[in-house]
Amino acid sequence: MRIGIAGKGGVGKTTIAATMARLVARSGATVVAIDADSNPNLATAMGLDHATRPLPASVVSKRLDGPALTDTVDGVLAAHGAVGPDGVVMLSMGGPAHAGEGCLCSAHATVGAVLGDLGGDTAAGPARPELVTVVDMEASPEQLSRGTVRNVDVLLLVAEPYFRSLETVRRLAPLAAELSIARIGVIANKLRSGADGDAVAEFCARHELPVLAAVPYDDAVAAADLAGRPLLDAAPAGPAVTAIGELTTQLRTPSARHS
Repeated sequence: MRIGIAGKGGVGKTTIAATMARLVARSGATVVAIDADSNPNLATAMGLDHATRPLPASVVSKRLDGPALTDTVDGVLAAHGAVGPDGVVMLSMGGPAHAGEGCLCSAHATVGAVLGDLGGDTAAGPARPELVTVVDMEASPEQLSRGTVRNVDVLLLVAEPYFRSLETVRRLAPLAAELSIARIGVIANKLRSGADGDAVAEFCARHELPVLAAVPYDDAVAAADLAGRPLLDAAPAGPAVTAIGELTTQLRTPSARHS
């Protein structure tokens, strides 16, 4: 299963991605976490104690049917991944090394190829149903317009209960649908009251977007970030971690995968 997490900047994508990746790993799955943001923060949010090297463009070759890996998935993970807490293997998209150097086309193509081959049944390796990939996406529609994440199986759109955040979700959803992503749903995040949850639910119902999870506002999130600690380590039994854990279980339940 490949899970993409998108939304407006600051809505909590990285915290959710990091927490979800580690919780899935604790359940016994093999987990790959991809920081697909050119301004990376996922390693810190997961508790990785050293910097990750960005994926080089050399791991991808251009073919008539699109970019593909030049090595096996296991080879790419071994050469370019960093093992973090709970055994999660982290990969990072390349970012700009210098100002004025142009677009990040090769970095996007690299992430797209990795995601495609992580699904298995390719020249890079057999199908691996026990493998779960969590992708922390940029706060931009670019990874959808480029098709970078066309191979995710589930796209989670994170929204806070205010208009600009909800409008971002509304704009991203049809782009994801055009990529034929099998399942698209909303995470209502940082809810301070029942009225907040109702507002998100009403907006999503109007735009035919299923709400898959409601994550309450949790002071521990900001406190953990300020301390430079992963939320899962700082408040493992807190309300935010509990809600993310419930969503993680739901996504991995076989009957829910097709709902």
